Amino acid sequence: MSELVAIDADLLRALPLPLHDGDADKDERGRVLVVGGSRGVPGALLLAGVAALRAGAGKLQLATVASVAVAIGVAVPEALVIALAETDDGDIAPGAIDGIAERLSRCDALLVGPGMLDPRAATSLTHAALAADGPAFVLDAGALCDLRAEAGALHRHGGRVVLTPHAGEMARMTGLAPEEIAADPAGVAVRTAAELGAVVVLKGGQTVVAAPDGRAWHYARGRVGLATSGSGDTLAGVVAGLLARAADPHQAAIWGVYLHGEAGNRLSQKRGPVGFLARELLAEIPALMAELAA
Repeated sequence: MSELVAIDADLLRALPLPLHDGDADKDERGRVLVVGGSRGVPGALLLAGVAALRAGAGKLQLATVASVAVAIGVAVPEALVIALAETDDGDIAPGAIDGIAERLSRCDALLVGPGMLDPRAATSLTHAALAADGPAFVLDAGALCDLRAEAGALHRHGGRVVLTPHAGEMARMTGLAPEEIAADPAGVAVRTAAELGAVVVLKGGQTVVAAPDGRAWHYARGRVGLATSGSGDTLAGVVAGLLARAADPHQAAIWGVYLHGEAGNRLSQKRGPVGFLARELLAEIPALMAELAA
């Protein structure tokens, strides 16, 4: 394993994001499609989608269960919202993604998983999504259920996939005990990235970003306030937005982790160390990016 490199402002300035000049339109800044949500957890989709826009993506599409689609459309007027068939329990129905196959091929970044509660539906949807050609991928939350079975499909995308598990999700992905992951998070992340051919963001008190080629980075400035409902959805959305802007997958992951963590640090100073909300992170993102580009 390569030596862990610290994720800090100096590193990000050495990895500048793609520039968009004053003549760039929203198509040039990329199109994000977020698939997820459920009747019980519609807000996860909202957080992830708005985060993608805050990261600079030009267009946003949200695909979710029909019962909440109108409400999501009103809450996020900037997005095109697609209503999907749902199960009796209010989750996206297996096979529902077939109705948006054309949109999958025309988006620049596809985020799957936020707010999905049914593992069977999430697994089916992830399998179908990985069959699409064109977009870069972020797989989060429910979409991480059974990825070892998708290793071949993941490798087919040539490293253009970012996985964002926390320790519990990594344990389910790898079959490792939580104690093993806690004892060597960097090693686990690096091995998983190589096995699956994807960039891995292993979230925790010290978040590790690992690339399939063995390179690894870590962010150690996270605060306890980030351990709150919806925080992971915002991180996944930021990464998806940066991918849509044509950032390389490892670059989008590194920037996403830093922006998410530093947004939490700023809120810790404004609100206190705990008690700020995941949705409050979103407004901090554009100013942080602008400062790093100055």
